[in-house]
Amino acid sequence: MKSIKNLTRFTYETAAFQGWRLSISRSGTVFTKYFSDKKYGGDKKSFVAAEAALAAVKAVLEGAKRVNGKHTATTIRKVEKLLEQA
Repeated sequence: MKSIKNLTRFTYETAAFQGWRLSISRSGTVFTKYFSDKKYGGDKKSFVAAEAALAAVKAVLEGAKRVNGKHTATTIRKVEKLLEQA
């Protein structure tokens, strides 16, 4: 599978991690989560999980209010909690 915007594939033979990395930056805040092939049962399943999490994060961030051009602490906590549960 090929990487898409905000999702990057990591497949290194010498590294312990193989899977997908979700990384999205909005209003100066970067959110990152790794989706391991081992944890999710394969590269396709980890990709599906990463895509679902990305869609959920985008939905929260697009609907969130900003104060002085930044997301509020509540919005940031909401996204971080969502990523922990993914």
